[in-house]
Amino acid sequence: MLAKEAGLSTDLPNLAANGGRFVLYKVGAVLAADHGMGTPSVSILLHEMFKLLYYAHCTDVTFIRLGTSGGIGVEPGTLVITTEALDTAFESVYSLRILGKTVKRPAPLDINLADELYELAQTLPDNVPVVKGKTVCANDFYEEQARLDGAFCQFTESEKMAYLNQACSMGVRNFEMECTCFAAQCYMAGVRARPSTTVFPDKDHYAWSLEVYFKHKGP
Repeated sequence: MLAKEAGLSTDLPNLAANGGRFVLYKVGAVLAADHGMGTPSVSILLHEMFKLLYYAHCTDVTFIRLGTSGGIGVEPGTLVITTEALDTAFESVYSLRILGKTVKRPAPLDINLADELYELAQTLPDNVPVVKGKTVCANDFYEEQARLDGAFCQFTESEKMAYLNQACSMGVRNFEMECTCFAAQCYMAGVRARPSTTVFPDKDHYAWSLEVYFKHKGP
């Protein structure tokens, strides 16, 4: 898709084919990679990408993560450009355990990049709605995202709505599972970074046609 948009040959090799974990394509000055769900997967990718770019002597790079998310107070199909990455306690930190100890790393994002992406997004076709807002990163698809329909649920619908209303009042516009790790590791590496995700009404219960679903999901 990137090659077609750039008017380049689409016969592109997967540069990470021998690794078996990710795919990696280079189109002009853009390096595109994938990752799985959640912070463990994106953390592995970022470690390897940072080392790759270091050994390739790349400088002045910008990381942009594209993905999907569950929205709060926005219409399905809205593109949310993250202004602040928060954990489920609404702290802008990425928590992990190192040598048995919990380490909290700051997860700031480049504010200027958010403005640049927001202006660029105004040129998207089909009048795609775009908003800037805070994003919550969860370590789980169901309970940490206040879903009631998982295999386990130990809170009520009223408790769920109180939590989501609190998040919305703070400017949170979507939930996903990667942004704090992405922000913190890019900050540690000294690179500009910004997540941008498309909102689904509910990832496992959507009422769109397949055509509309895959249009927003991407390739």
